Amino acid sequence: MDSISAIAASVRAARKKAGLTQVDLADLAEVSERTVRAIESATGNPSLRAVASVLGVLGLNLTVAR
Repeated sequence: MDSISAIAASVRAARKKAGLTQVDLADLAEVSERTVRAIESATGNPSLRAVASVLGVLGLNLTVAR
């Protein structure tokens, strides 16, 4: 699994565990529902700011590996 797919799976799992819909998460992260869908499906090109906002709402961290 590549890193983008791993992020997508982690976001989806954390959202469901938190009992949030994609609309709920989008509202809390102040991004569009379309952006949440793009992040969860590893498609499109969401901004790093949008990804960071979604991760922050879910209590997840993004780590950069060298």
